[in-house]
Amino acid sequence: MTVLILTAEQDVTADMVVAKLHERGVPMVRLDPADLPGKAVLSADYAHGDFDGYLSVNGHVLSMGGLRSVWVRRPGEPAAHAAEPSPWLTAETRQALFGMLYSASTRWMNHPRRAEQARHKPWQLRVAHSSGFAVPPTIITTAPRVAQQFVEEYRDVVVKSASGPPPGELPAALPTTLIGPGADFSGIAAGPALLQQYIPKRADIRLTGIGSRLFAARKAAVPGQIDGRFGDTGHGWEITAVPDRIARAVHDYLVYTGLAYAAFDFAEDEDGVWWFLEGNQGGQFGFIELETGQPIAEEVALWLSQRRPELRIAGGH
Repeated sequence: MTVLILTAEQDVTADMVVAKLHERGVPMVRLDPADLPGKAVLSADYAHGDFDGYLSVNGHVLSMGGLRSVWVRRPGEPAAHAAEPSPWLTAETRQALFGMLYSASTRWMNHPRRAEQARHKPWQLRVAHSSGFAVPPTIITTAPRVAQQFVEEYRDVVVKSASGPPPGELPAALPTTLIGPGADFSGIAAGPALLQQYIPKRADIRLTGIGSRLFAARKAAVPGQIDGRFGDTGHGWEITAVPDRIARAVHDYLVYTGLAYAAFDFAEDEDGVWWFLEGNQGGQFGFIELETGQPIAEEVALWLSQRRPELRIAGGH
C-alpha cells in the first residue's frame, strides 16, 4: 500500500515527512500535478463494470487499488508545466487526476472539497464560534458606514486580508494593520474589508492538529506587536501545553470541517485567553518542528501510513 504526496518539487516540509515514511518502510510516490501530462502518466479504466487506474511518476507505478492515502500538501496547478499549457488543458487534467483519485477508496489529508471550504476565512470564523473558541469581534463589509461604526465601537481595530496575497503576483505576506476611528473608510466600497477587534497579546500560539494529536508552540510577543509574522521579537518558539477547553474546541472544529490536518493561530492575551485568529487547512509546520523538536512530521507520516477505510456506498450493504 502506497502513500501519494501531491506537492511541488521544492517543498522542505514535505521532505521531512518523506524521510519519516522512508524510515517506516512505507512506499510513497510524490507527484506535482503541474507535471501531468508530461513527466507523469495517468490512466483510469471504467470499462468492465468496475474501476481501476494508475499513475506513473519517475518510473514508479501506483495502482489505485494499492493507494493507502493522499496528502495534498502544496500541489501546483495541473498541466502548468505542459508543453502548451492552457486553461482548457488544466481543467481537463484536473478532471482526470482528481476524478480518478476520488474514485479510489483512500484517506485524505485533506480532501480537496473539505480544504476548499475550510480555506474561506468567514466560514472559519463561524465554525470557530460553534466549536467554542474565543473569537474577536469581526466584520467583513463593503459598507463604509458599517466599518466606521465598528471602529467607533471597538476603537482598536485591525484590518487584514481574508484571502492572502493576490493571485498571479510574487508571494508576499500582507501585514495586519492597526487602524482607528480617524481612518478613511471610503475605499471599502470598492472591495470587501475584514475588520477585527485588536487583541493586545503577550504571545503568539501555533497549534498543529493531526487527527486527534495536538502540538502547540508559544512565542512571546513584544509590547504593541500587531502581526507576529513580521519583525524580530527576540523570542523563539517553545513547546506549550494545550488547555482542555482549546483541545475540545479543536476536536470539534476538525470534526465539523472534516479536516485531518489544520494549523491554528491564536493570540494569547494578558489573562491567558487564547483568541482564535485562523485555522489554516494547509499551514506550515516545518519551522515549528525545527525550533521545538516536536515530532510533527513523524505524526503526519504515521497518519498517512494507517490503513485505508473500506469504500461504503450510502444505502448499500
